[in-house]
Amino acid sequence: MATRNYKKEYSEYHSKSDQKKNRASRNKARRAALASGKVKKGDKKDVHHKDGNPRNNKSGNVKVVSRKKNRGTYRFA
Repeated sequence: MATRNYKKEYSEYHSKSDQKKNRASRNKARRAALASGKVKKGDKKDVHHKDGNPRNNKSGNVKVVSRKKNRGTYRFA
């Protein structure tokens, strides 16, 4: 099994402008949920974007779910 090349992965994917904006928006949604008391630091919860668009942080599009449910292979709406 080949070792993972994180430097190459970052340069080819994570450093792209769109991915940086998506990541910033996901972080913004998490911070908003922290501020409103919906999540706590270390609670093993994720903020799920129902439409799959991380830049859509409208209240009707985000909900708090378990990490297992949000990151599992089965995706839900």
